[in-house]
Amino acid sequence: MTEEQNTNPLLVPLSIIIAGAIIGGSLYFKGDIKTGDTGTDVKTDISDIKVEITKNDYIFGSKDSLVTIVEFSDTECPYCKNFHKSLIEVLPEYEGKISWVYRHLPLPQLHPKAPREAEATECAGELGGNDMFWAYTNRLFEITPSNNGLEDSQLPEIAETVGLDKDKFIECLNSGDMTKRVTEDSEGAVQIIQKFINVGLARGVGTPFSVLIDKDGKIITPIPGAVGADVLRQTFNQALEEQKQ
Repeated sequence: MTEEQNTNPLLVPLSIIIAGAIIGGSLYFKGDIKTGDTGTDVKTDISDIKVEITKNDYIFGSKDSLVTIVEFSDTECPYCKNFHKSLIEVLPEYEGKISWVYRHLPLPQLHPKAPREAEATECAGELGGNDMFWAYTNRLFEITPSNNGLEDSQLPEIAETVGLDKDKFIECLNSGDMTKRVTEDSEGAVQIIQKFINVGLARGVGTPFSVLIDKDGKIITPIPGAVGADVLRQTFNQALEEQKQ
């Protein structure tokens, strides 16, 4: 697989995480994290890493939930597609307790179509609000073959399918008005993931990369890579239990 050079210096080079390779059933971090082969003396402090929800975020679930998963994702990443499916399956079981924020991290070196698709989801949100953003994003992940397999002509078709005005959607998408929002998401994602790289909790900037945060934006645990529904449930349960203490 070849990589295409990106003009954004924050995203060059990208070391793609092999999803699942570093995820285990015991995935869960909080506060000071024990690291190293012995798991005894060396600790990793993540208390200064915060991810705050903003007015620009689209939220799946309650804004008052105890825990939020913030996902940095690429619409043409096959691992992101699988992870998205797992989240759709699991999150209804945690209604009112765990919410989901989606942020863009398109990797144009691998998936040149992903930035425009990210802008398409933002146009859906701009035209139809929070619910329409999620309806469009869910449908896109549902039908894309991943790895640049989704035709550009399908983007307006998805808009029409979920109930958006097709002409207004095309106007928004071709205007470039959503480019800044996607770029800001991407740059913010790289900065956050780099902090985890610096402390040894991520191998590189890749997708999907997620963090569980509490109401104050403090990190409960990172989730680097794609995990299945069972691991998500285990991680969510541990996070909620920690918030009760």
